[in-house]
Amino acid sequence: MLSPRRRLLLRNGQEQSLIPRYFDLLLFLIERRAEAVHRRDIFDRIWTDVIVSDSALSQAIRTIRRVLGDDSREPRFVRTVSRHGYRFVFADVVEEDDEAECQPTVSIPSVSATPPVSVYETYESLLQRVTRSTVNANEEEEQREAAELLHALGTAEALRRLGTRPRHPFARALLRDTRWDVAEAGAVPILGEPAPFATARELIRLRLRRAAALAAVRWASASLGGGLAGVVGGTGGALILMAAPGSAASLVVVPVLAMIGGACGALGGAGVGAGLSVAESIARSWRAMALVCGAAVGGGLAGSAAQWISRWSLAALVGVNLDVGGGIEGIAIGAAAGLGYTLATLHSQGGMAAPRGSSRLVTAVVTAAACGTAALGIALSGRPLVGGTIHLIAQASAGSQATLTPLGRFLGETDFGPLTAALVATGEGALFGFGLALGLTRRS
Repeated sequence: MLSPRRRLLLRNGQEQSLIPRYFDLLLFLIERRAEAVHRRDIFDRIWTDVIVSDSALSQAIRTIRRVLGDDSREPRFVRTVSRHGYRFVFADVVEEDDEAECQPTVSIPSVSATPPVSVYETYESLLQRVTRSTVNANEEEEQREAAELLHALGTAEALRRLGTRPRHPFARALLRDTRWDVAEAGAVPILGEPAPFATARELIRLRLRRAAALAAVRWASASLGGGLAGVVGGTGGALILMAAPGSAASLVVVPVLAMIGGACGALGGAGVGAGLSVAESIARSWRAMALVCGAAVGGGLAGSAAQWISRWSLAALVGVNLDVGGGIEGIAIGAAAGLGYTLATLHSQGGMAAPRGSSRLVTAVVTAAACGTAALGIALSGRPLVGGTIHLIAQASAGSQATLTPLGRFLGETDFGPLTAALVATGEGALFGFGLALGLTRRS
């Protein structure tokens, strides 16, 4: 029996536990049992706020089948429709009044019990499966199913029996990863257990391999978003500079500053986006800390690369040696982007956050505010961002049209002073954060 109102699933009179998304998936398939439901429709309905891989859906279906006592080779309940999706195929569904509510109670028949097997044999068989090496995707999915079954039997006992047998770090990492998808699973600690570093390494490798394609798409989208934001910022800044009283800038500065802004934004977006994507794909227990640290590391690497390229190019091409920043600024902006993104997507669990509509806009605004604040702090400390660096280069190059002194005079300063630098930097940071977040949360 399945009760939508009470969110209850009974089999043979015993309550069966499913995590909320899997319960919603089962209910969705039953509601649309007259048709084969496409994978795309399932993702749009069940994983509305996050992006997950096809393997996440396969795991959800496998868990539902296990709970129902179904067999994928001879399905009684959920059938796989090749190249399409899934269909709930049990014909004798009975809809009853669910305690005077509009939603039905769906009665699911009992499934005959399998012949009894000793507890020792069951544990040992499953432990052998989770510790063996796999050679293809099917074996990997079977291995994950074995880990789920171990959780159902008892997580603590499974870990005790696992001990330090060969490949135990991988098995422990697999149990840690699958515990999020089994409602009755217990804790799988890493620290204080055998081979904690090896287990952590296996867990990172396991999650990265399953989310590599998604992370790559997110990284590319973040880079594109940062680049477009840089183009907008560079173009807008050039137009404002041209309009400032006393400015000698001509129309030629527009494509130049747009190109510089786009390049810096794309590089920053690539670094911060990569850090966020990798962190989000591997972290579930410490998501906030992982996102902030990952974005900071990515931003620092991108900033250091930009710093090195700028200094080398200026010295080699025009003989100008300037103290161009990059690394520290990248860390600060990256950490701020990670913090803003984390705060805006706190409720996104089980995949990579992908809010829609107004929620996506809120995510972009919060990330923009965080990056703008960090950029303001950088400017107040006397360190330049893109606009400030362009001004320094223009000052060192005689006859340059890109000097930002007219902007300072327009704001009442004699030169490109602290107020102008703060406003320009804040705008740069906010635009970057906005474009980064929109690119990062783009649903393909």
